[in-house]
Amino acid sequence: MANQSKAPTPEEKTPTTADLDIGNIRGIPEKEAQQRLMRDGFNELPSTKHRSIFAIAFDVVREPMFLLLVGCGVMYLMTGEVQDAALLLGFVFVVMGITLYQERKTQRALEALRDLSSPRALVIRDGLQKRIPGREVVKGDITILAEGDRVPADAVLLWSRNLTVDESLLTGESVAVPKTADAGVTQMARPGGDNTPFVYSGTLVVQGQGVARVEATAAQTEMGKIGKALQTLESEKTLLQSEIAKMVGALAILGLLLCLIVVVVYGINQQDWKSGILAGLTLAMSILPEEFPVVLTIFLALGAWRMSRKQVLTRSVPAVETLGATTVLCVDKTGTLTMNQMSVSRIYADGEFCSVREYKDHALPEKFHEVLEFGILASKRDPFDPMEKALKQLGDQKLSYTEHLHYDWTFVQEYPLSHQLLALSHVWQAKNSQEYVIAAKGAPEAIFDLCHLDQDQIADISGHVTTMANDGLRVLGVAKTSFAKSDLPEQQHDFAFTFVGLVGLTDPVRPGVPEAVKECYEAGIRIIMITGDYPGTAQKVAREIGLKSADVCITGPLLDKMSDHQLQQQIGSVGIFARVVPEQKLRLVQALKANSEIVAMTGDGVNDAPALKAANIGIAMGGRGTDVAREAASLVLIDDNFSSIVQAVRAGRQTFDNIKKAIAYVAAVHVPIAGMSLIPVLLKWPLVLLPAHIVFLELIIDPACSVVFEAEPAEPDIMKRRPRNPKERLFGWRLVLLSLLQGFTVLAVVFGVFAIGRYMQKTTNEARALAFATLIVANLGLILTNRSWSRTMLSTIRSPNRVMWWVLGGAILMLTAVLYVPFLRNLFRFAPLHTSDLAICFVLGVSAILWFELLKLFNKKPPANSQ
Repeated sequence: MANQSKAPTPEEKTPTTADLDIGNIRGIPEKEAQQRLMRDGFNELPSTKHRSIFAIAFDVVREPMFLLLVGCGVMYLMTGEVQDAALLLGFVFVVMGITLYQERKTQRALEALRDLSSPRALVIRDGLQKRIPGREVVKGDITILAEGDRVPADAVLLWSRNLTVDESLLTGESVAVPKTADAGVTQMARPGGDNTPFVYSGTLVVQGQGVARVEATAAQTEMGKIGKALQTLESEKTLLQSEIAKMVGALAILGLLLCLIVVVVYGINQQDWKSGILAGLTLAMSILPEEFPVVLTIFLALGAWRMSRKQVLTRSVPAVETLGATTVLCVDKTGTLTMNQMSVSRIYADGEFCSVREYKDHALPEKFHEVLEFGILASKRDPFDPMEKALKQLGDQKLSYTEHLHYDWTFVQEYPLSHQLLALSHVWQAKNSQEYVIAAKGAPEAIFDLCHLDQDQIADISGHVTTMANDGLRVLGVAKTSFAKSDLPEQQHDFAFTFVGLVGLTDPVRPGVPEAVKECYEAGIRIIMITGDYPGTAQKVAREIGLKSADVCITGPLLDKMSDHQLQQQIGSVGIFARVVPEQKLRLVQALKANSEIVAMTGDGVNDAPALKAANIGIAMGGRGTDVAREAASLVLIDDNFSSIVQAVRAGRQTFDNIKKAIAYVAAVHVPIAGMSLIPVLLKWPLVLLPAHIVFLELIIDPACSVVFEAEPAEPDIMKRRPRNPKERLFGWRLVLLSLLQGFTVLAVVFGVFAIGRYMQKTTNEARALAFATLIVANLGLILTNRSWSRTMLSTIRSPNRVMWWVLGGAILMLTAVLYVPFLRNLFRFAPLHTSDLAICFVLGVSAILWFELLKLFNKKPPANSQ
């Protein structure tokens, strides 16, 4: 471990503010960072501690089913039946183990999401820029800050440019404060005041850029000192969970009333109050569907976790539920549909075009050098933006041995791009020169404005812009000027710029996007492209990916002239919105929602946040997106890839499908269990199901509903259906009806087996064993048949689900044990069954679900989807 007091190594030395060049900063070595992380811990507050296994166990102990089990065990102990009590209390620990496993699996999934959703930080380590989770930032890290970022830790600014930070989280002051770099400061000061070199964890960069050295992390930060906990991903109560809660509450009340009735009726009729209490508790255990909330909690959490493995982070768990209802996807072009790896394709100067590809092995003609020269001067020296990277790369290739590269010039000032003027300017000063050189680049119309061109000049050059845009190129204008006075103007518009030329850049479509677009259309999901690029460029990309309505395009200026009513009328037939600024996205979302669409919207900038928040599902870019956009969104694309959105929709539909399958199974299987607990009491027959039998069944039901169905693969037609109605109730009439039909069919068969056994004068233990074996077979049949409501068991049996085979195999082994191991057989009040008896149980158990298999053959459309 490194000694804190050692002298800094050459790699750790930080240049002064004046000569800071990101390309020359080494930062701390990755190995050293890992050592500091192990020594100091993660950069997170104590409030994010994980729940211990004891805390989870305590929650399990308070569950109604657990209390009923304990109650039954105590009843057996009080009556001297120690073996029965030991069996039940032993099952208590088995059930607790299953529940703890489910809870820990869910918690690990949520914790993984929290780790992913922590603010990202751009740091320099070993001379390389890399994005890491904010929790992995360590003291001494060099972090790069940009507009829209959350500051990951308390730090001192080494360099800044127009940096302004919102510190209201710490100071309560709503006005953002400007910052000034001071590389010589080594000790942090308290928040407050303007033009200080300190930035603090959790605060928001609202303007400019900066480079800072981390001085404090985790609890040592100002946020840690005042105990201000950061917002983390929490499990939220969904509409489905509310519906489940109401259903469970109603059934719990029903179970309690029936329990009391059974105790009284049995005690009076049979004069056996002990058995009456056990019968009442058994009925309560059979009616209480404690699996319902477990299914939702596990399925939604693991659904979110599975989506994160497909490069989609779920920040809001209800988004998993909403994804299947999405009707419109509004997506960016650059970086989402395309690679965001720009390359210069064509240059225009002085009335002529130059195709870069034609000069791959030769120098560019001299007349095009100036366009590239001033395009590079208007970019960062160590660029992060893909277009600036493309300019620098071409400059290094074609201008290396010319006078057009100026690595010895001093950068003076930047006039940043604004919403009013989509262009930026860089001011430079050559060595031994008193004159400033200013380079500008940006949207061609903004460059026309800076150059004060007349209408004829604009019309002439605009024709060339249109030609390049129609060929699918992203077009930038380039301008230059010089300035001799000492005091620079406040606005770049005050310079007298001269138009230099145009640069056309190309950005290839991402692999897999055309296939993903086709899949969306098959799923009934409409796609709208929203871009700041030119209509021609957007339409070319749209045609490449197979976007419908690609010929219908509305531009940002035209959008401003339209009323909300006009927009609502036209938006249904528009496939592309071009030259759109981020603020206009909100209008588009509102117009779509006014037309009753369920909208998913992508965005990456600070100004995208309102639209992301307003959309039904906001999708932020994880790679190039700002923290503000990520915090406003429901989902984050880790790889910024459109295909990942489509995979997320598929995963969301799969999760909702599997929830319905599990709920249908649970509802169906509880009908025969409750019926066989109640009917014998009403008929004054011996009890068929005892508490031990209910627990045995729960050992099959619990993993089946929470593990088997959760792991069920997606239906083959899942992306060929129309989007789900967001108002669709989980307990729709078809689901309830078919589940009850399944359950009552099984109940009729099992009751018939017990009744026939009594009629044939078999002993109670023999009849009970026959009925129980038939119930187990029918239960396994319910698992198999509910794997799909459209495909038969013979079809689904070939679908991979290894967990299902473990559950089926375990159930068969346990049934064999309780029927043929004398000790267990006596505890369960069974008699041994012959092979012919087992064959009859198997045939009758399978026949209980055979009608539903036949229904699938005659019903091509799955009933669950026609609600």
